Amino acid sequence: MAAKVTAYEESRRKRMEENKKRMEALNLHKLSRALKISTPTKSSPMKRSKPRVVEKQVVVVRRSNRIANKPAPFFKEAVIDRVVIPRRISKAADLSNLVFATDEARAKAMEKAEKLQSDLGSDYPTFIKSMLQSHVTGGFWLGCLPLDFCRRNLPRRGDFITLIDEDGDEYRVTYLARQNGLSGGWKGFAVAHGLLDGDAVVFQLIKPTTCKVVVNMNQCY
Repeated sequence: MAAKVTAYEESRRKRMEENKKRMEALNLHKLSRALKISTPTKSSPMKRSKPRVVEKQVVVVRRSNRIANKPAPFFKEAVIDRVVIPRRISKAADLSNLVFATDEARAKAMEKAEKLQSDLGSDYPTFIKSMLQSHVTGGFWLGCLPLDFCRRNLPRRGDFITLIDEDGDEYRVTYLARQNGLSGGWKGFAVAHGLLDGDAVVFQLIKPTTCKVVVNMNQCY
């Protein structure tokens, strides 16, 4: 084993000497030194940024001539208490003062209203509306007018309708075509005539947006 290693080392040494002689014959050592001396070291291609220089100058603040000679204002921190808005609590409607019509009284009012409607004739379109609590209290919304009457005689879009009572007083109310009902202004009419639950009201259309209204209040509660 030692003989083989020695033979290998001897062969390696001979190759190294041969390579050295070849390099000397080709002057490779001199060329390598010349390249190292002649080749300058290159700087990085990245451009170096110059440090930013910030100049600070003292500038005189321009002040108004009116306050130029006055002392500078003094600001004092103040603690402001948080404003708490009280929560609105809705109260239940007071139903103690409401008057509810009996079925008998409602039927009598409707009977008289129907007789009045027949006496008016058929020259002008008419309809009867029996009052409910929602019509004469709270929201004062007169809805669910006869659909056939609305389609035939009233505007297809929202408009104003004038109601004329038996004394000739006029009340302007809002007609909502999609809901077939009277809204703004109806409360004024209902309150002015003291309408109650069970009253029967006769409407007679005398013009495209004008109705004569007769209120039948002869009821027995």
